[in-house]
Amino acid sequence: MAFDYWFMFPVSVMIATIAMASGVEGATFFTPLFILGLGLPTDIAIGTGLITEAFGFSSGLYAYMQKGLIDYRLGRSLLLITIPIALFGTWLAQIIPTNLMKGILGVGLLAIAISFLRPEPENQIPVDQNPPETQTQLTSQAGEEFFYTIRNPLEGRLLSGIGALFLGMVSTGLGQMNGYFLIQRCRIPSKVAVATSVFIVAITAVLASIGHVMQFFQAGGDSLSTVFSLVIFTVPGVLIGAQLGSLVANYLSAKRLERGMGILFILVGSLILGEIALHHPNFTAIADNLAAVEFRKP
Repeated sequence: MAFDYWFMFPVSVMIATIAMASGVEGATFFTPLFILGLGLPTDIAIGTGLITEAFGFSSGLYAYMQKGLIDYRLGRSLLLITIPIALFGTWLAQIIPTNLMKGILGVGLLAIAISFLRPEPENQIPVDQNPPETQTQLTSQAGEEFFYTIRNPLEGRLLSGIGALFLGMVSTGLGQMNGYFLIQRCRIPSKVAVATSVFIVAITAVLASIGHVMQFFQAGGDSLSTVFSLVIFTVPGVLIGAQLGSLVANYLSAKRLERGMGILFILVGSLILGEIALHHPNFTAIADNLAAVEFRKP
């Protein structure tokens, strides 16, 4: 066990705070950081990011349960889809080439950024057009009452299924898909949407991370040592940050947070895709040819 990654403790607190306030997986930040910042192999980065996320979201889940903001009926209906698909994604990640996985992560981050940055549709369906019996009523522990309607549940299952596949393969995507469906499509109040998304992601991530843990134990050696050296700092950090994030969610402007994350995802996604291009054999050959041409110039 090494203490080379001690600095990941404060970084993890910050990441978990942002993730829990928005409902977006912490691995969205951790995995690119492990790949680009720490230079870890992609499989270790993805697995460690998912393990760290599972602890953080489990901590946040407890906080949101105490506040009574989770729509358990909606969460359970989506978990029936997300759990098996995320497990399939974990298995699929074992047979997909490393660069392809990086490419999926990079493109996925850019797609997520677009969903965060694009303007909201102007024409919204008024709530009073929906029959009263189709509405959901939820009362929090603080006495706040929320009324909303779950529109297009089939679309929600499809989007959550896609997100779960990405979560199993590259450790992120489910929270973003949930956010798009719950907030932008169904117009569920942000507090309930974030809390319910945390409920779905936490359970799905815990089960999906088991496959990665088993792989690391089977591999043993340096891989297991690296993972352990990271999680001894990231796990305590996300446990603390998750509690802070649930408090920040009550005061932080969701619109500004989404726009900030959209810009960040564009940057990180571009860096990952750029790294793939730099290490691609064709890119290297072209660069060598250009250098040779420059060298031959009089």
